Amino acid sequence: MDRPARRLSRPLYEGLPWLYMGCGLAALLASYLLAAHGAASLIVGCLGLLMLVGGIVVLLRRRDYRALRSEYADPDALGRSDRSQP
Repeated sequence: MDRPARRLSRPLYEGLPWLYMGCGLAALLASYLLAAHGAASLIVGCLGLLMLVGGIVVLLRRRDYRALRSEYADPDALGRSDRSQP
């Protein structure tokens, strides 16, 4: 028996990269403010940078996927595993 795929609502899905980038920027700011605590500042800064870059990567990957999908006559065909069926 196949289980239905769990999906996020569209507004939540579209907002996730922005949330990642916002949290990354907040962590970088916190890292700057924690400069007196060397190790904590480094850890928070690295996590912030990772989240910021991750959010940018997700945004760019979505943009590229949507551009590729728009070039095909049947955009839904990219999501199917069996391309021979309509």
